[in-house]
Amino acid sequence: MKPLSERTKTFTDSVIRRMTRISLQYDAVNLSQGFPDFDPPKALLEALAKTTTQDVHQYAITWGAPNFCEALAEKQSHFMQHPIDPKTEIVVTCGSTEAMTCAMMTVTNPGDKVVIFSPFYENYGADTILSGAEPIYVPLNPPNFTFNKEDLEAAFAQHPKALILCNPSNPCGKVFTREELLYIASLAEKYDTYVITDEVYEHLVYAPHEHVYFATLPGMWERTLSCSSLSKTYSITGWRLGYIIAPPNIIETARKVHDFLTVGAAAPLQEAAVTALRFPQAYYDELLDLYTKKRDFFCGALTDLGIGHTTPEGAYYVLLDVSDFAFDSDLEFCEVLARDVGVGAVPGSSFFKEDINSYIRLHFAKQEDTLKRALDRLDGWKKKIPARR
Repeated sequence: MKPLSERTKTFTDSVIRRMTRISLQYDAVNLSQGFPDFDPPKALLEALAKTTTQDVHQYAITWGAPNFCEALAEKQSHFMQHPIDPKTEIVVTCGSTEAMTCAMMTVTNPGDKVVIFSPFYENYGADTILSGAEPIYVPLNPPNFTFNKEDLEAAFAQHPKALILCNPSNPCGKVFTREELLYIASLAEKYDTYVITDEVYEHLVYAPHEHVYFATLPGMWERTLSCSSLSKTYSITGWRLGYIIAPPNIIETARKVHDFLTVGAAAPLQEAAVTALRFPQAYYDELLDLYTKKRDFFCGALTDLGIGHTTPEGAYYVLLDVSDFAFDSDLEFCEVLARDVGVGAVPGSSFFKEDINSYIRLHFAKQEDTLKRALDRLDGWKKKIPARR
């Protein structure tokens, strides 16, 4: 038999999704894969029930149902403070995962280079390789996860076709400042580089930090592909509704790529989601307040337990320092943590290109009782997991 594709030879399965399976195996509290264990908004569920009696069960327009695109354009025009044409500047995808893949294939040719900040969401490297491009990694330096300007310009000096910007960042919770974004923008203009943003946590930015949409910076609309989804904002990760917003010339190509990747996102779910896209400002204020309280509760409890951790500026992930345990493999540590402590986490090495083996990632998008159960199990974890020297 002839060998299979060379492009996948360095891949494993998703470590994040693997840790969910391991959590289920050991009945561990799953704080690995980032999805909530509480219901979506009631009005959204009611809208979903209503769609079962409507004529929305066949293909929608490939790049997005018109009423969904109109509602999305209204919402994002408001938050981005930039007018978005629903007919020419949006393509609806099967989650932001497809949006990122579609954006990458829209922009890059085989052999092109793409800048990725490290730590990074695990799909970015795979997206780059599957597109035939070559990733260039630039470190975000702990504990504040700031980048070195000289390192970033050295990456741009290799004339990449694109840069991927996750803001707020998964897994480290960094929110890029306006000054940092303006510096990135200056390099994107200087070296004629596209910027592909992942902004799925755009509404989960904790005070005093503020979210700045990269596309709204001076001169950046023309070269930015803004990717996001409804998953985190409305607690519907299983609906797989994402999108790309970009200028018409970019969207024209992105729609072609999307058409041959998945044809289209689920029509009934688009119909129901129009309700959520038209929620008032109060919904987003309450969402942020909810997650601010979860962050403060969870991080405060970790501090009380004497567990070293980061405090995210955005998103809902916390990195725990596990260097004292001295495991050679943080994946092995997470497997032991699930088995012997009963908490599911993601090994930090799946996010870092650098040889960093001292972090694990937990998330707090759970009910308070779930978080308390996890915290109770983490209490005294050093006695449950002896250090390895």
